[in-house]
Amino acid sequence: MPSPILPISNHPSSASAATMLLKAEIDPDPSTSLLISSQFDTEKAIPIKPLLPRASSYNSTSNVNNSNAFINYQQRRRRTASDSSLALLADESPRQSISREVGHAAAETFLITRLSLKLLRYLGVGYRWITRFLALGCYALLLMPGFIQVGYYYFFSRQVRRSIIYGEQPRNRLDLYLPKGSQGPKPVVAFITGGAWIIGYKAWGSLLGQQLSERDIMVACIDYRNFPQGTISEMVKDASQGISFVCNNIAEYGGDPNRIYLMGQSAGAHIAACSLVEQAIKEAGEGDSVSWSVSQIKAYFGLSGGYNLFNLIDHFHSRGLYRSIFLSIMEGEDSMRRFSPEVLVQDLNIKHAVSLLPPIILFHGTGDYSIPSDASKNFADTLQRLGGKAESVLYDGKTHTDLFLQDPMRGGRDEMFEDLVAIIHAGDEDALARDAVAPPRRRLVPEFMLKLAHSVSPF
Repeated sequence: MPSPILPISNHPSSASAATMLLKAEIDPDPSTSLLISSQFDTEKAIPIKPLLPRASSYNSTSNVNNSNAFINYQQRRRRTASDSSLALLADESPRQSISREVGHAAAETFLITRLSLKLLRYLGVGYRWITRFLALGCYALLLMPGFIQVGYYYFFSRQVRRSIIYGEQPRNRLDLYLPKGSQGPKPVVAFITGGAWIIGYKAWGSLLGQQLSERDIMVACIDYRNFPQGTISEMVKDASQGISFVCNNIAEYGGDPNRIYLMGQSAGAHIAACSLVEQAIKEAGEGDSVSWSVSQIKAYFGLSGGYNLFNLIDHFHSRGLYRSIFLSIMEGEDSMRRFSPEVLVQDLNIKHAVSLLPPIILFHGTGDYSIPSDASKNFADTLQRLGGKAESVLYDGKTHTDLFLQDPMRGGRDEMFEDLVAIIHAGDEDALARDAVAPPRRRLVPEFMLKLAHSVSPF
């Protein structure tokens, strides 16, 4: 349901922040035996870098030969790594397979624990965060029956291809969720998970990946560097590189390169929107180097995302993501405009870029206290006013996690999920017919536990 167009308010400019260097922990060797974790051994000062580097154009035929040779080498190396992994999987015994999966599960659990401790380290241990973490513990405990089932699927299902390498940086990995059917190429959702820009991880998308793959839709969950390992420009760069990998390689895994959709949730929705707008700006300019095109994306889905940092910085501060930390993630006040898609698209110098954007559908719950639903509504209104194809779809009373966790775990019919699938399968009569007779999704968590989780959720 399209949202009405609202006037865009002018926000007072913030005082310029002092130039700063951000301390980040860098993995000197991004490769590991399990291809899932990275160590933070060396501290290194990272200068703030511009978002839009310039080079040769996407359609240019005059690229330097050695650049092409390097790209071809990287693609062959990644393909060889994937093929070698498949060969090893085919040759190993069941006992070896179980041992490998248990080891992988242990390593993933260690990484998740480390991410949680890192969040505590950077946010500090005040009264507010002690109560938030207690609430988070209760929330996770109540949803544990669902997490166990989804975790088992993630670690042991043959339909999940974990930690495919898409780049050279730490955490440049993605997970693929493959549909069981083999009739023709499948539509693809490139998904970027949330996590407050600090604890995002590709496995957070496993429930969505599992349920979409059951509807014959392939899902690629893209991992990216989090703060303090990287700041927002590195996150956007990683996301863009992951999207490029999907656009240029998904056919090898059975995906349809002509039906690729981009999606993000929470902070991941912000990062994905930044990547999309950046790409459109590059293509609207002259001589900018791009490895994928916005024309390859059929639509963008934003779930519970924020797109105007000026409107959110005080709100985040009041909820515990303190201004000093948030500005460090976003590389200072001077960079907030660059990483606010709603503000950036209003720049008259890049007006043509808006016309290049694919249809944008923004899902949001009206009961979301982490990122108010006005964030999606205002962005959709702005794009509509500028001539873009956009709409916001609001779900009455739904919180930040209802749409992404509680509702999918409830089983049965999920309104947001059905809306998403209907858009992806639009025009495919066979797929729509299968959706009409698809069995209801099974319940993962008892209803009373879901209601308690809703009431204690810190999000």
